Amino acid sequence: MALIKQIRQRTGLAIGVIAGGLILFLLGGDLLSPNSTLLNSNKNIVGEIAGEEITLEEYSLKVEEFKAAFQQRTGRVPAEPEMVSVREQAWQAMIVERVFDEEYEKLGLTVSNAELVDMVQGKNIVPELRAQLVNPQTGQFDKNQLISFLQSLETADPAQQAFWAQQEKLFAQSRKRVKYDNLLALSEYATTAEAKMEYKGANSIADASILYIPYYVIPDGEVSIADSDLSSYFNKNKEKFKIGNSASIEYVSFSILPSGQDSAQVIGAINELTAELKTTTEDSAFVSRNSELQFPFQTFGPGDQLPAGLTTNVGDIQEGETYGPFVTANSSYVSYKVTDQYQGTPKMRASHILFSTEGMDDAGKASVKEQAEKVLAEIKGGLDFALAARQYGQDGTAQTGGDLGWFAKEDFVEPFANATYAAKSAGLLSNVVETEYGYHIIEVTEMPKSTYTKLAILELELVASDATRDEAYRNADSFAAESGNRNEFTENATEKAYRIIQANNIDASARNVNNLTNARSVVMWAFGEASVGKVSPVFELDNSYVVATLVSRKEEGEAKLEDVKDQVRQQVLNEKKAAMIKEKIAGKATLEEMKAVYADASLNTLPDLRLNTSVLPGIGFAPKAVGAIFGLGQAGKITQPIQEDIGVIVAKLNAYTPAAEIGDYTAYQSQLSQSAAQRMTYQIMMALQDLADVKDYRYKFY
Repeated sequence: MALIKQIRQRTGLAIGVIAGGLILFLLGGDLLSPNSTLLNSNKNIVGEIAGEEITLEEYSLKVEEFKAAFQQRTGRVPAEPEMVSVREQAWQAMIVERVFDEEYEKLGLTVSNAELVDMVQGKNIVPELRAQLVNPQTGQFDKNQLISFLQSLETADPAQQAFWAQQEKLFAQSRKRVKYDNLLALSEYATTAEAKMEYKGANSIADASILYIPYYVIPDGEVSIADSDLSSYFNKNKEKFKIGNSASIEYVSFSILPSGQDSAQVIGAINELTAELKTTTEDSAFVSRNSELQFPFQTFGPGDQLPAGLTTNVGDIQEGETYGPFVTANSSYVSYKVTDQYQGTPKMRASHILFSTEGMDDAGKASVKEQAEKVLAEIKGGLDFALAARQYGQDGTAQTGGDLGWFAKEDFVEPFANATYAAKSAGLLSNVVETEYGYHIIEVTEMPKSTYTKLAILELELVASDATRDEAYRNADSFAAESGNRNEFTENATEKAYRIIQANNIDASARNVNNLTNARSVVMWAFGEASVGKVSPVFELDNSYVVATLVSRKEEGEAKLEDVKDQVRQQVLNEKKAAMIKEKIAGKATLEEMKAVYADASLNTLPDLRLNTSVLPGIGFAPKAVGAIFGLGQAGKITQPIQEDIGVIVAKLNAYTPAAEIGDYTAYQSQLSQSAAQRMTYQIMMALQDLADVKDYRYKFY
C-alpha cells in the first residue's frame, strides 16, 4: 500500500493482470530442478534451505500465495498441470528470499519508495505493467488507467489491496535482482590475451586425415571381463558414479489414444463445420458456439505472430477466405477464416540505451551527452548493442538489451518517436536523440507495419471416445487385479501379449516416465507406498492407463558397484577394446595400412578443422583427438592412437594454417565478455543455491 497515498486520480480498473512474468524472472526459467534426498525422515518437512527446515505448512502458504496470483491474473483456478508450475515457483521464491535477501543486505542494495513509484507510474514503468495494462480500444498501454487503478485501491476490498501489496513486493525484488545480476554480470572482463586465444582458436586451421575405428569392430563376445576388472575400474573412478534418489519400474501401458473410428467422427464434424464457416456472415458468433478454442476470434496486429497452423499451410492469406481443416501438433483439427484485413495504427520495433539527465544542469547534461556519443561510437565500431544496453542503460529495458517491443508513434515522447519513425531502414541511428528523460542511442529493429488481421478459428480436439476409454480401462483393471506380484505381472503380460516396458533410474522429482507425460502419480507410488515386487493400481495418465511393478529403489549418495554395474561394464569394455585395437595396428606406418586391419574403420580428410572445436564432423565428440592433431606442429606427422568415448582415432596432419596476427582483438573481447555476462545470472543462482545446500523433499507430498 506504499504507493496509494501518492496517487491523485481514480477510476475503476479490474485487478489481476499484473505480474506473472515477473515471478518467472525472479526465479529463473532454467532453475526448476533442485536436488532431492531421502535422508530426512520428518514427514512434515518439505525441504531445507541454508540449514533451515521448511515445513509443509509454510510451503503450502507460499503455494497459496502464488495460486491466488494465478487466479487474479487469469480469472480462473489453475488446473493440475499448471499447479506443477505454481508449486515450483513458490519453492524457488522461498529459495530466493532466503538466499538473495542476505546478499542484497550485504551489498546495501535497496529500492527506494521514489524508485518504486517511478516503476509503476513514473517515466520508467516496468515492462510487466506496460504489457498487461492496455486500452481495449487502441490496444496500447494506457498510463491514465494505471494511475486511476492504483488510486482506486484506497476503497478496494482487502483481498485486492493485499494482492497489490504483493505486487509491490515483487516489483522491488525484481529491481534488486536486476541490480545484483548487473553488478556481477557486467563485471565480466576478457583480457587481450584471452581475446587473442579466442581468435586463434577460431582461425587456426588444420587439414587432417582421420582414421576412425569404432568399438563395434570388435564383437563384445571376444572381450573377456572379470569381476575384478569391474571392481578395479570402479574403485579408481568412484567420482564418476554418484546417484540420486531413483527407482526402477516395469509397466504395461494401455493406450487411450483415439481410435480410427474416433478420428473419422472428428474429421466428419470439422469438415461439416468448415463448410458452414465459409458461408456464415456471423464469424465471431459461429466459432464461439462451435470451436473448442478458448479464444476463437482474435485480432493480430503488427508484431503479432499469426497461428503457425495457418502460416505453415498457407503462403498468402486473403481476406474472406477460409483455410483448412489442418492437423495440429496437439492432435486437433483446425480451420481459419480471414474475417478482415485492414490498415490500422502503424507500429515498429526498436531498442534503446537511455543515459538519464533528470535533475541535471546544462554542464551535467553536456557530460552525459559526451558519454552517450562515446558509447555510440563504440557500437558503430563493433560493440554489441544488447551488451552495451545492459552495461550502460539506465531504465527498465537494460536487462533485456534495450528492447522496447512493438510500439505506435504516439506511445513515446515526440523527439524519440520522430527519430525512430523517420528511419528509412532498420539499423542503428547515426546520432543520439535527446528527450526530456535524457539521451538515447536507438537501434531500429523492425520497420513500421500497419496490417491488422482478424481470424475466426474453428478447432476441434481429437480425443478418445468413452467407448475407447472404457475398453482400455477394463483391460488395465483386469490385468492389475490378476497380478499380485512381479512374477504374476510378468506371466500375465506374456500370456496376453502385453509389452512390458522398463523405466530405469527414475528421479524422485520426475513428472514424466519415459514417454509417459504427467506421470507424477506413478513416480509418487514408486517412492511411497510401493515395495519391491509390488504391483500398482491402475493409473490414468494423459493418453493411457498404466499398471506398474517396482523393480528397485535407491537412495541418494555414493554409488555401489551393483548400482552402476552396466555403466562400469561398458567403460571397461571400451578400454579393453581400445587396447586390442591399438595392439592390432601397432607397427603400421600409414593410416591406410591401419584401416586395412578393420573393414569397418573409416578414413576421411577434414580440410577445415578448427582449433576451437571439440567435434570431428561425421565422427563425434573427440576433444583429445583435436588437441593431438594441432599438437603435431608439422605436416606429415601422425598421432598416437587416441582413445575417445566413441572409439579409437589416429590422425595425420596434412597442412596447418596458423591464424594471422591482427591489430585489434576488441571484437573478440566483447564476444567473450558478452557470453560470460549471459551465463552469469544462471551461474549466480546455481552457486548460491549450492552454498545454501538446498534439499528438496517435496516429492513425498506432490
